[in-house]
Amino acid sequence: MRIVSHRTLKEFYETPGYEDSKVALERWYQIAEEAESHSLNDIRKDFPSADYDGNRHCVFNIRGNKYRLVVVVKFVMGNILIRWIGPHKEYDKLDCSTL
Repeated sequence: MRIVSHRTLKEFYETPGYEDSKVALERWYQIAEEAESHSLNDIRKDFPSADYDGNRHCVFNIRGNKYRLVVVVKFVMGNILIRWIGPHKEYDKLDCSTL
């Protein structure tokens, strides 16, 4: 899969207070980039806790669910678009349909 954009992840884990997410986000990036996913079931082979939140939004637990990563997956094109990353408590306030 092609991930757009790695810079979003880097900016997040370089933000003071979120540095502990670096290893987990880079590992997610590596696995997702090498994956050949054609459905949510394919994604769950690599990320069993991945959830579908409607409108093609897929949510990943990062670092033991301390953080959440919301992406849009375009299976036909083979793209993953990063829409949001943040602490779980902020995700609870988020409406993914507005991303």
